[in-house]
Amino acid sequence: MAFNPEYCPNCGKVLVPKGGMLICKKCKFEKPKTATSSFISKTELKKSEMPILEGNIQLLPTTNAKCPECGNNLAYWEMKQTRAADESPTRFLTCTKCRFRWRRYE
Repeated sequence: MAFNPEYCPNCGKVLVPKGGMLICKKCKFEKPKTATSSFISKTELKKSEMPILEGNIQLLPTTNAKCPECGNNLAYWEMKQTRAADESPTRFLTCTKCRFRWRRYE
């Protein structure tokens, strides 16, 4: 069924349903709702449930890189474009042991 709104004859605003009537919110014009009246209704949004992941879950890839703080040889890495598009991206490394973060320019 297509939405064919009804308009207020006084001010031209869309009539909205309220109870068994169609009402203009601007000028308060009222008209009885008919069987052919169509309208869009607002429904209550339900809150979606979000699972909480417990523990230390890292989805970033790892590489062999020596941490300048603790000397650990494994680090998570991610690439970001921090300079102009014609320049190479920057690699950010995070130590898997002490969480120290540093960058490497490629």
